[in-house]
Amino acid sequence: MEKIRIVIVEDLPEVMEGLCAFISQDEALEICGTYRTAEAAELELPILQPDIVIMDINLPGKTGIECVRTVKQTSPSIQFMMFTVYENNDQVFEALKAGASGYLLKKTPPLQIIEAVKELQQGGSPMSASIARKLVTLFYDQHGPATGEAASVLTPREKEVLELIAKGLLYKEIAEQLGISFHTVRQHIGKIYEKLHVQNKTEAINKVYGKRI
Repeated sequence: MEKIRIVIVEDLPEVMEGLCAFISQDEALEICGTYRTAEAAELELPILQPDIVIMDINLPGKTGIECVRTVKQTSPSIQFMMFTVYENNDQVFEALKAGASGYLLKKTPPLQIIEAVKELQQGGSPMSASIARKLVTLFYDQHGPATGEAASVLTPREKEVLELIAKGLLYKEIAEQLGISFHTVRQHIGKIYEKLHVQNKTEAINKVYGKRI
């Protein structure tokens, strides 16, 4: 089994050291690079082609969001997980618009960060619960419950699963809440992505609720 190759872009030494320490303990993960500035990351990421980049926003010089936007233009397959203290709407939406697929706050416990990295690699879009709630609030305020042409292709159960995904629940939490297996949740999510012709959670929510971030 190939390891998930990870790059960390973070300017605070203590945060960088902490991330490296617990990520290195998981046999499924491999750190293939660390950078303290967006400028350095921009040069190396297209060469390294990691699976996932854990990206801080507030970096010296260029911001992490600017780095994501630049790298995504030439290396769209690289997945970015924002890792920051910021949870205001502007930062969240700008990061997602730039091409980030996940958004975690730095107060997230280490085990949840590991789970989020693996979920991102599996096609998910992990977000801290408070961030997911912001997205759900936006979509519901603008458009109400999932309706319309996109939603019509989904079964009631699939709509239910998508709503829980949008609320930031992990696959295992969705399974527990709906009383189904983890494998069944993954099957539902695969069907949702297939029916909507999308690749991740953010795209699915955008399409169903009709709001382009």
